[in-house]
Amino acid sequence: MNGAAKGAIIGGVFLAMVGGAGYGMYSLVGDTGGGKGDTADTKTAAGASRGEGPVTEKETAEAAKGFLTAWAAGDERTAADWTNNASEALSAVADFKTRAYVSKAVITPGTPSGTTVPFKVEAEVTYEGTTKPLAYESRLTVVRGLSTGKALVDWQASVIHPDLKRGERLRAGTPASPPVKLVDRNDQELTPEKYPSLRPVLAQLRETYGGKAGGKAGAELWIEPATATAASTSTTQDGDAGQDGGGRRTLLTLVAGEPSTLKTYLDAKVQAAAEQAVAKYPESSVVAVKPSNGHILAIANHRKDGYNAAMTGTRAPGSTMKIVTAAMLLDRGKVAADSPAPCDKTVSWGGRSFHNLSNFQLPAGTNFATSFAKSCNTAFIKQIKEVDEDAALSKEATEVFGIGLDWKTGIKSFDGKVPVTTGAESAAEYIGQGQITMNPLNIASITATARSGRFHQPLLVSPELDGRPTATAARTMKSSVRGQLVSMMRLTATSGTGAGAMASVGGDKGAKTGSAEVDGAASPDSWFTGFSDDVAAAAMVEGGGHGGDAAGPIVAAVLRS
Repeated sequence: MNGAAKGAIIGGVFLAMVGGAGYGMYSLVGDTGGGKGDTADTKTAAGASRGEGPVTEKETAEAAKGFLTAWAAGDERTAADWTNNASEALSAVADFKTRAYVSKAVITPGTPSGTTVPFKVEAEVTYEGTTKPLAYESRLTVVRGLSTGKALVDWQASVIHPDLKRGERLRAGTPASPPVKLVDRNDQELTPEKYPSLRPVLAQLRETYGGKAGGKAGAELWIEPATATAASTSTTQDGDAGQDGGGRRTLLTLVAGEPSTLKTYLDAKVQAAAEQAVAKYPESSVVAVKPSNGHILAIANHRKDGYNAAMTGTRAPGSTMKIVTAAMLLDRGKVAADSPAPCDKTVSWGGRSFHNLSNFQLPAGTNFATSFAKSCNTAFIKQIKEVDEDAALSKEATEVFGIGLDWKTGIKSFDGKVPVTTGAESAAEYIGQGQITMNPLNIASITATARSGRFHQPLLVSPELDGRPTATAARTMKSSVRGQLVSMMRLTATSGTGAGAMASVGGDKGAKTGSAEVDGAASPDSWFTGFSDDVAAAAMVEGGGHGGDAAGPIVAAVLRS
């Protein structure tokens, strides 16, 4: 069945003036009614005058009216020409009719603020005889064209719908995967309305397991991810999540399907605490896992871009990496928790100078445990000369902590990277900088391994669902290494850099802070990881400052739950 038959569009437009700088109400009218009124002015952008300097109020009104009127009229060519990216706008406006099956839409501009014009869309989506209302608010901004000098709409996918990101499209039809009902380890339902961070998780689990878990697909309006191959109007083609890690996202259910129930290892109580904790810090992410088995208890993000940084982020982890570095040094017998580890203000390695935060130093005779607890960079870098192989840190990360072993968590995830380096880059990696990349999932797993002494690959859903393989580390941590490492993390949580954040956490607890410098950033990324009994958690806040400033309170809130 072609698009015209599924969602018939009959050309027609009216402009009902409601006052104010030439703004009005623009309506796309299909076979559901309407179609009477004045003919809208769809003056083309080609007729607009070339200007200079800031866009004026008059130019903003003209460009907004030109675009919105053409969009409402179903004239994608004219609408696209009123933007500064005609090729992308052309397909997006066309898709609104032919791929999203919008049969009727009333577009009402609001009061402009400078060159930004808000507007309200009250639409109807019609697919195979079923019509459902869709209402939302969006906005557009008018800029001066770089080559033409004309006032044009600055094209963003979000103009068509505020939830759209670059490269994404609206689609309606029968999705390839049936809906799923997501439940936690205790069979409590987890909805994206109650747990917003789980929206991309639910989308990916549906893509992967919806067909395997039973259920029956209905009809929906959804957001197609940027990486999908949009070859069909009635099915999604690719379950990959793209940048935001979210896969396809349902906007409107036209015909309800029959959902299957998918059980996860998440814990609703811990997830709720994680959601509330990240909500206080922009650009933050957190993951919690069980050290005894690797089960993921919570995943939460608070980001403007919707990116699942908790699972797929790739940022330098700062001093939280010292957990692995310390394990490597203890493993090879180069240090002991109670052996001396001088902490000077600065140290040089490979022609590069390294320093501690605010150039602090500790008294002569300070032991390794205290240098770990106080997060002394120089004490760690000084140990490089004691290690007789360049790949020592990378081997420890992979062979003991399972980093880089192609984890199959159940959704898209990144399992960390510790490249083999030499010279100054090797020294930087000892303290979690340089070429190392991690995310909260990786650091939570590292803490869980330190806590239990054995790597358990993080899991969101049971491998038995699809028979997928799970990663296994080559070596179990030596009991003597585990004992010393856990004691140093306990010291960090009680009298070291993590003491402030962990003061409210009970049980047998340990922690490690981290601050990762990012080129060009005014403030470092804040990292923090900790454990309490059989829960390990790690958080990262981009530009959040030092470890205990932002990430620390997030982890503490999760551990208290």
